[in-house]
Amino acid sequence: MGFLDIKGLGKAHYHEYGMGNKPMLAFHGYGMTGRQFHVLENSVLQQYHLYGFDHFFHGESKLNGWTEQQILAGMPREMVKAYAEEWFKQFGRQRFSVMGYSIGANIALILVEEYAELIDEIILMAPDGLAVYKGFEILMHKPWGRYLFKKVTKSKWLAPALLKNLKNIRFIDDSLYTIAYNEIDTEQKRLDVYYTLNLIKLLKPDTNKVAELINKHNIKCRLVFGRHDNLFPKKAALPFIASLQNAEVHEVDMGHWLVTKQLDNYLVNLPQ
Repeated sequence: MGFLDIKGLGKAHYHEYGMGNKPMLAFHGYGMTGRQFHVLENSVLQQYHLYGFDHFFHGESKLNGWTEQQILAGMPREMVKAYAEEWFKQFGRQRFSVMGYSIGANIALILVEEYAELIDEIILMAPDGLAVYKGFEILMHKPWGRYLFKKVTKSKWLAPALLKNLKNIRFIDDSLYTIAYNEIDTEQKRLDVYYTLNLIKLLKPDTNKVAELINKHNIKCRLVFGRHDNLFPKKAALPFIASLQNAEVHEVDMGHWLVTKQLDNYLVNLPQ
């Protein structure tokens, strides 16, 4: 474990694990920490030494001196580059790979934009960032959506009711409902959701540029989607997939909750 002291941002905490020698920077999904990928012990972790970062408002990562106004304005995407630059200061400038699950995929994709010539592989699981997700777009960028999000954050009953309705119309499955409910059952947890999604709202990769760089630099690209994922489904990412020359694309019989032993077993048993 360690920290990257990122000027103008704060201390980004990371976890180190994995049996491989090749470095990989990894970014988890909402409500988890940089340890999320430890379950991939027989697949990804056999090849890579992971540096799994805690998002801010998760784990031990802490913003330094940020006001609520700054948080709600969003973290400038240029600060993503500072993650890598500070990591280079600690471990030396070298080739590396990136991995992201759900909202963490945005950071992985931006790092490809910035460091394509140094990246060996990108692994994305149920990724945000490959298409515009209308729900987040409304909550983050539409005036009435921002107002609703703030009201839901302050209310003890609105958030649970909204989640229940999303489950009833099968927008989210039972497992995602349980996880999400456990993240909004206190005022502090709801506030963390509110701050997290606002902080990362500007971290949107240029997918056309990313695809061009992946092809140009022959970056190995693995994409994994859940067949029953209504949050970030494969169909939304089809234009991006079509623009890649040699992507390895998998659709597994799972929902959005992908980073599990089941996925580890799936990856281990892929034909060589």
